[in-house]
Amino acid sequence: MTDKIVLDIETKNTFADVGKDNFDALEISLVGAYSYNQNKYFCFNENQLDEFAQLCQSANLLIGFSINRFDLPVLKKYLTFDLFNMANFDILDKIETITGQRVGLNALAKTNLGIGKTGHSLAAPHLYHKGQIEELKNYCLNDVKITKELYELALKQGYLLVPQKNSHESLRVEL
Repeated sequence: MTDKIVLDIETKNTFADVGKDNFDALEISLVGAYSYNQNKYFCFNENQLDEFAQLCQSANLLIGFSINRFDLPVLKKYLTFDLFNMANFDILDKIETITGQRVGLNALAKTNLGIGKTGHSLAAPHLYHKGQIEELKNYCLNDVKITKELYELALKQGYLLVPQKNSHESLRVEL
């Protein structure tokens, strides 16, 4: 049976700590995921990445926001198979290919869903280092939920509204 997995990762450190684009030096603190087959959200800590790998290997589609630029490159060193060989739907990649511009998950969620993120991604390493693991899990799973809802909205209506910088207008982007 094949599955669709929505995913998001959080790291213990940032590019400011390890150097720009030094993906090999970033360390995973948490992976959040949603399985369509199981209709269930999951959190995997750094010691449970084998379980996350098993979940991914049952999937025929990975869904995320900026996963090709961040999540998958960071995950690469942790897994024995290449997630880039799997089909994926990266919402940000699709938008950037069509519009030539990037947009944040928070702005996209507010424009399309009327909800926002619960924090900023750079706060995730601080939550980890302060031992606030439940807050980190909630933050990560909220991003997974938002990504899932944006994906489902794009499937349902065939487009997302992308807010434009320096304008109150949103651009309708066919997906």
